[in-house]
Amino acid sequence: MICQKFCVALLHWEFIYVITAFNLAYPITPWKFKLSCMPSNTTYDFFFPPGISKNTSNLNGRYEAVVETKLNSSGTYLSNLSSRTTFHCCFWSEEDKNCSVYTDDIEGKAFVTTVNSLVFQQSGENWNIQCWMKEDLKLFICNIESLFKNPFKNYDLKVHLLYVLLDVLEESPLLPQKDSFQVVQCNCSVHECCECHVPVPTAKLNNSLLMYLKITSGGAVFHSPPMSAQPINVVKPDPPLGLRMEITDTGSLKISWSSPTLVPFQLQYQVQYSENSTKYIRKTDEIVSATSLLVDSVLPGSSYGAQVRCKRLDGLGIWSDWSALLTFTTQDVIYFPPKILTAVGSNISFHCIYKNEKKIVSSKKIVWWLNLAEKIPQSQYDVVDDHISKVTFPNLNATKPRGKFTYDAVYCCNEQECHHRYAELYVIDVNINISCETDGYLTKMTCRWSPNAIQSLAGSNLQLRYHRSSLYCSDVPSIHPVSEPKDCHLQRDGFYECIFQPIFLLSGYTMWIRINHTLGSLDSPPACVIPDSVVKPLPPSSVKAEITVKIGLLKISWEKPVFPENNLQFQIRYGLSGKQVQWKMFEVYDAKLKSASLPVPDLCAVYTVQVRCKRLDGLGYWSNWSTPAHTVVMDVKVPIRGPEFWRLISEDTTKKERNVTLLWKPLMKNDSLCSVRRYVVKHHTSHNGTWLEDVGNHTKLTFLWTEQAHSVMVLAINSIGASSANFNLTFSRAISKVNIVQSLSAYPLNSSCVILSWMLSPSNYNLMYFILEWKILNEDSEIKWLRIPSSVKKYYVHDHFIPIEKYQFSLYPIFTEGVGKPKIINSFAQDDEKHQHDADLYVIVPIIISSSILLLGILSVSHQRMKKLFWEDVPNPKNCSWAQGLNFQKRTDIL
Repeated sequence: MICQKFCVALLHWEFIYVITAFNLAYPITPWKFKLSCMPSNTTYDFFFPPGISKNTSNLNGRYEAVVETKLNSSGTYLSNLSSRTTFHCCFWSEEDKNCSVYTDDIEGKAFVTTVNSLVFQQSGENWNIQCWMKEDLKLFICNIESLFKNPFKNYDLKVHLLYVLLDVLEESPLLPQKDSFQVVQCNCSVHECCECHVPVPTAKLNNSLLMYLKITSGGAVFHSPPMSAQPINVVKPDPPLGLRMEITDTGSLKISWSSPTLVPFQLQYQVQYSENSTKYIRKTDEIVSATSLLVDSVLPGSSYGAQVRCKRLDGLGIWSDWSALLTFTTQDVIYFPPKILTAVGSNISFHCIYKNEKKIVSSKKIVWWLNLAEKIPQSQYDVVDDHISKVTFPNLNATKPRGKFTYDAVYCCNEQECHHRYAELYVIDVNINISCETDGYLTKMTCRWSPNAIQSLAGSNLQLRYHRSSLYCSDVPSIHPVSEPKDCHLQRDGFYECIFQPIFLLSGYTMWIRINHTLGSLDSPPACVIPDSVVKPLPPSSVKAEITVKIGLLKISWEKPVFPENNLQFQIRYGLSGKQVQWKMFEVYDAKLKSASLPVPDLCAVYTVQVRCKRLDGLGYWSNWSTPAHTVVMDVKVPIRGPEFWRLISEDTTKKERNVTLLWKPLMKNDSLCSVRRYVVKHHTSHNGTWLEDVGNHTKLTFLWTEQAHSVMVLAINSIGASSANFNLTFSRAISKVNIVQSLSAYPLNSSCVILSWMLSPSNYNLMYFILEWKILNEDSEIKWLRIPSSVKKYYVHDHFIPIEKYQFSLYPIFTEGVGKPKIINSFAQDDEKHQHDADLYVIVPIIISSSILLLGILSVSHQRMKKLFWEDVPNPKNCSWAQGLNFQKRTDIL
């Protein structure tokens, strides 16, 4: 029973002890604090149990320390001291130099004694401590630096940190057991500086970290009071990155940097910078929330230095280390901006401060030059203040490259003295045309643009950016502040191609080309495109072409594409098939039509036909041409006429018979429309009436002429029918004696042409035409013939005539009643030489005239050259100085 009461009392004491320690744990501050320990047998002699410093609180306003249920006594015994010698330890800082010590009085009652830290500094052992959470939020670090000034400093130093992560709850925290504390050994250097690393899971950054130190030095063991921290509140970021200084376009010095990449919260920055110029030396310290700081009044020939560090913007956490010192020295001539990249048509300005030796030149004495070749008019100058001059370039034109220089050099000069430094002006024409096309399936839009339209600038890259509005385009496209880049790929033809997929047909896509460069960025004029308005339809399908039977028109039919659903117009091109088709065009504006019939000159030729389409309202593009369709040659009508024919008559005197042989030439396609299957000769006599004789594909037929009159007609027959118009020839014994051709003359013009002329006598017969025969005389050669209209009295016969041969020409008059008596000649006319001479004159006279004109031109040019070669120019005396005022028209030899 007594044992049970004792155990309950002991547990009750430990509970009160732990609660007290939790509430009195020292909160870790963002700055360094000290741990001091001293023996209890000093002037201030008191018992020193673990757990002190009640006047501290965590950063959220509550005490947050919980210690293990049973801590080691803070009293530490030194081996070389009395066994009853005890060290008492406490935390303090420069901000709070009082050490609050928790002890028990003689009666065992707890009380707190506050002792000035100076006592510990003079009589005890001291350590500098600073703890922080690393920027990666994975490691909690405590740095312990020994400040011993006693004989024990040469002994080995070992430091352990005992810690436990507690859950943060609304009610009283759950008390940790003694074995809940984890121990980490700290890394100590020969300089008695130690670093302790505590891993902290990401999920427990907001938990309370309760810990204490166990320090072994020179055989003595020191136990610190408990200390606590919330890791997220003591983060120490890495120093800012990329510190740089530059002169802005307005002439200020800009100090800029980049934030550490891993911190999950906003930062504030402390900037230290100094200026060393001929006027003064100054140092400044500023705190900013941005990642840059502007320093006004930059002077030429000055030196500037800067450092920066950072910590959490809300005030929690620890300042990072300072970044490395950066030094920046300004030149004797300062241009701001030093380089300008701009577009054609814009207005820009340069500023300048000029330092000559140790004196800054007055802005009124500054003169501006372009490329040291062109003085800029003073009307473009402005005086900003006593030392800053400004020049403005209005409505700029594109820079013309000069060798490897792609910019214009702008010089700021002290009257006639120019420094070698200059500003650079880049002017680019950014007018880039962007064309877009929506495919026939309405699934994607392809946009193309060429970079060749602008001057290439080293180090620049081009990017298409766009903004999609919900519906249609605005009247005046403008560059939207919120835009997206689009990947474009260079094609073999030098164009970039960008594909939008999927697309919104009625949305307005405002797009432009952005030229990115270290000097800045330029945007081309924006263009707005609605995908529905730039559709390139699929070509019409099922295109067919044929020559219609009996009508004789070229008929083209097609099917319109499924998309788009708008009304379409169609364009037809057609032409004779061949390697190079000579196209003819035909437009169809009726969206309902699916065919068209066109007249063509040759119904028996093969035609190639293609069709394409486009929206009827004119928006979008023409589709590609359809697959070519070809007509098939077939009979479309009956032959227009039968063939021209003539006859050869042979007589058998013994049998008193006459055989007539009909000769004709095969019909051409234009007359047969388009083929001839066979020929049929139609006979008519007074006794035998009319009958037909099928000749097949032959072009010759011989029959016996037995009656006084025999009429024949040759018909051409194709798959449609027989020829509608045919030549008729009547053989009449009576008419064969009618002679109306009084004379016939033949005049050879050359070896390929003979002129025939004739005279006729009056006749009562109906003359239809003439038939002319010719052949080589005295030879059994082929007879050639042709039909000549009745109205003609002179005719040019084209053939290959041999000059040494003699030819027979026969001219037959053809009447309705029959074939008349021919006029036959066996040689050329006797005055053929005269006609030959006259014919030659037509050729020779133009040649002589042309040659004469050419000869005169050559002589004129030669005369001028000879004159310059052999004759010196005689000077005009009126142009001489000695002859001024003399009258050369008056004689001077008369006295």
